Amino acid sequence: MNSAADVIDEEPGFRMSLQTAPPESVRRKSAIATLWRLKPYFRPEFALLGWALLSALATTICGLLIPLVIQRVVDGPVAARDMTGLLWTTGGAFLLGALEAAFFLGRHRLVVGPSARIESRMRAQLYDHLQRLPLAFHDRWHSGQLLSRAVADLTTIVRFPRYALVYLVVNSFTIVVSIGVLCWMSPLLGAAFTVISLPVAVGSIVFEARYKECSLRAQNQLGDLTTRIEESVLGIRVLKAFGRSGQAVRAFRQRAELLRATEISKVRMLGMLTATIVGLPEVALGAVLGIGGYLAARGSMSAGELVAAVAVVAYLQWPLESIGYLLAEANDAAAATERYFQIVRAEVTVTDPVDPVPLSTPVRGALRVEGVRFRYDGADEELLRGVDLEIRPGETLALVGGAGSGKSTLVGMVSRLYDVTGGRITLDGTDIRRVPLADLRAAVATVFEEPVLFSGTVRDNVRLNRTDVTDDEVREALRVANAESFVAAMPLGLDTEIGEQGFSLSGGQRQRLALARAVVARPALLVMDDPLSALDIHTEAEVEAALRQVLRGVTALVVAHRPSTVQLADRVALLADGRVDAVGTHQDLLRDCPRYRELMAPDDQRTPEAGTARR
Repeated sequence: MNSAADVIDEEPGFRMSLQTAPPESVRRKSAIATLWRLKPYFRPEFALLGWALLSALATTICGLLIPLVIQRVVDGPVAARDMTGLLWTTGGAFLLGALEAAFFLGRHRLVVGPSARIESRMRAQLYDHLQRLPLAFHDRWHSGQLLSRAVADLTTIVRFPRYALVYLVVNSFTIVVSIGVLCWMSPLLGAAFTVISLPVAVGSIVFEARYKECSLRAQNQLGDLTTRIEESVLGIRVLKAFGRSGQAVRAFRQRAELLRATEISKVRMLGMLTATIVGLPEVALGAVLGIGGYLAARGSMSAGELVAAVAVVAYLQWPLESIGYLLAEANDAAAATERYFQIVRAEVTVTDPVDPVPLSTPVRGALRVEGVRFRYDGADEELLRGVDLEIRPGETLALVGGAGSGKSTLVGMVSRLYDVTGGRITLDGTDIRRVPLADLRAAVATVFEEPVLFSGTVRDNVRLNRTDVTDDEVREALRVANAESFVAAMPLGLDTEIGEQGFSLSGGQRQRLALARAVVARPALLVMDDPLSALDIHTEAEVEAALRQVLRGVTALVVAHRPSTVQLADRVALLADGRVDAVGTHQDLLRDCPRYRELMAPDDQRTPEAGTARR
């Protein structure tokens, strides 16, 4: 019978990378070493966490003092039949119980606030870092893996200081102090209890080494499962249209089976440790009763001391039994910490310059691409091998080329979504790598091939949270983008909620809203990555009319596949073999450049060689 992983690999249409094997460095690190990396986030809360820990220790001390009070009751008032003394000692036991409850409540209240603030800071840092990481990073990572780190992993991490950390310290303290109390009562009792407790230490070391690896694998599989859910929700139209819902369900179930098997492995490991630990208090209790009874019978121990020793061992039942659960929590948190730091320690390669140079005021929009080279991480060959291009202020240049020629990568470099690996790009004579990112992206607006809209109103999607943009400016941008009429026809106009990804709108409407977003930014340079490629003929005509308005008087670089888009440009540049092969007007290139002529030919007139070049 095939394993779930084998079955998944047999589904090429639904194949994705499963990050199930933790790296060797992760397997070697102990949970304590990993969790120590969280110290910077804990440091602002050290004071309150310290008070919470002291409160928990006070709770333990109160609980351990009760057996000693019991010893006094049995050996004192009970033995002497002193009713007054019994009243006072019993009152002391009640007072200790009340103090134990009060300290427990204080610990709980003291730890909730700091842990919530730690979670908030860590989540904010993760989100901020994700915004600053380059597109090359996001190209490599599945969104579900990032989502699981931002939600599930952070919840696991914060559960550690809130519960596991305090109880690990307190329960360890309880065990050590209890052994000390037993040794004080009788060295033989203390030695017997220590010997019986040794399997707990050995089992915990073995458990810790294996459990963290299994926990990390489970969290990675959960991230893969989250990616599958997200992709299925966003692609539900495709799955239904192609009748692939059944295959998607099977692929999901197979990944769920992998996660289930890993979780069962975790439970089995925890169960083996727990089974060992749970029986130890009973064995210890029997040993204390046997040895203590023998010592009491010989007169080496009083009846009160025997009762107190039994009470101490009974009090230790929870600290001993919780060891397995707390170690599991610590290792889950350690694995989640590793995954968290995979993101927040990822290098931000596109950064602000050390010595920034401001752009000219106003920005004219003169763009030069000088000997630009680019290679993706891990690629064997350069995608761009020395691109030279110039766009004059107010000019519209169309960039054409076969699929995979590097057009989108090149236009992405203009706003530094990617950085060149050789050569340079200048805007008004200034190398864009020396311009602050905020200034550069304020001067350059980008319209992507697939218009991305967010859950919110039409106004929110056009303004993109810019508070300095008025409603009049939004309406003017909609008018220029030929979107004013369909927005006005919506139930609430600018306040209409367009839903996730804007799927309630047509393709042309989404693209025109994306154009309006670019218009309202008032850019000096407009970059458009094939804005008409996915539109039908009628919608294309509407967006083309909007483009003519948008491009008026603006310097623009437009990636184009269709002749209708190319004809909007003043000049055309043909990108082939990693370089600019030809530059000229559309008519000039049709006449003088066979490769361009084949590329622009209708599909039914294209030669096989041209089709190959296009791919």
